[in-house]
Amino acid sequence: MTHVDSNRNLTRLQLIQRSILRGKCRLDRLNEIPNTAPAKGVRAPVYVGDGEFLMNVSIGTPPVPFSGIIDTGSDLIWTQCLPCTKCFKQPTPIFDPSKSSTCANVSCTSDLCKDMNVFECSNGCKYLYTYGDESSTEGFMATDTITFMDSENNPVSIPNIGFGCGVNNQGSGLGQGAGIVGLGRGPVSLVSQLGLGKFSYCLTSLGEKKPSNVLFGSLAVLNYTTSGSTHRRATPLIQNPFQPSFYYVAIEGITIGETLLPISRSVFKLKEDGSGGMIIDSGTTLTYLQEDAFRVVKREFTSQMKLRVSDRTDTTGLDLCFDLPTKHVSEISVPRLKLHFEGVDLELPAENYMISDPSTGLVCLAMAASSGISIFGNIQQQNLLVLHDLEEETVSFLPIQCDEL
Repeated sequence: MTHVDSNRNLTRLQLIQRSILRGKCRLDRLNEIPNTAPAKGVRAPVYVGDGEFLMNVSIGTPPVPFSGIIDTGSDLIWTQCLPCTKCFKQPTPIFDPSKSSTCANVSCTSDLCKDMNVFECSNGCKYLYTYGDESSTEGFMATDTITFMDSENNPVSIPNIGFGCGVNNQGSGLGQGAGIVGLGRGPVSLVSQLGLGKFSYCLTSLGEKKPSNVLFGSLAVLNYTTSGSTHRRATPLIQNPFQPSFYYVAIEGITIGETLLPISRSVFKLKEDGSGGMIIDSGTTLTYLQEDAFRVVKREFTSQMKLRVSDRTDTTGLDLCFDLPTKHVSEISVPRLKLHFEGVDLELPAENYMISDPSTGLVCLAMAASSGISIFGNIQQQNLLVLHDLEEETVSFLPIQCDEL
């Protein structure tokens, strides 16, 4: 399998810069928004992209490879389909539904066609789905067989999975794959359609070519037992009736170095009107903190880093960068960062929040401010086994080297 960025020779900072605009647009949009599967579960390999992560499965009969961005912040599964009105260049062949013996159009009476904010009935179930970064896909809903792998690398085909056949698709960053795999809580997401109750993923370091996995069903907890972990550090998932697809968690505080920051819990609280709160989102690169909280975080890192704040910060698209006094990043002292979720104190490795680029002589904080909702992004989730247990309504974090699982 070829890494999607293998021919670009981009640094980790450059990868993140490519995704910052998409992440900020996605954040703005989020702030504005008021089948039977095998009992043992299935899995799919995950690879690093341009600030996002992609999972590989196959679709149709015969199976056609499909690589899609994994996105816990949306629901729809979709891939580009022929005949295209407007399609971006993708690394795998565009799916031709007419050549799949198991592909069928979705009728307007189907449960998959009930959300009229997304779908319309016009000679079948049509959709237009837009994302926070202003990417969009338009086409028709269909069902087909999606092929995963089991724990022994044998193919497992699951029929009648609903997905969007996109014929008019556009947006920055989509060309890494063929579409998006929505892992949200809504009825059309892959998680909901599989109905297995649990899923987990482990994201390797940005800029590396090492794969990992997304696992569904009983396989989702397998790595917790094989890793020697005797207990999970779980925090409750919170339901937001205004945004039922998102995975909300309660963050209660932040520690930098030895300092518990003076941030009121109310700053991160999910409000009665559905605004605020924090979600876990594998499709957003940076972590975004409510602006008052971010201001305190930025001030504390500026104080504790003992490095000169760079006058080139504005050129990076990030909010806080320091000048590196040496090309040997290991010689830089970075204060620890600990996030206090309800029931879980999660200490992150430095690479999950400080991005260094010796070629430019900069080290930057991989966080930014939000005027509303806070997001726990995928940089901060690197080398964490993240388990969503929808039966227990919890999410768990296990620090681990993801490429070794």
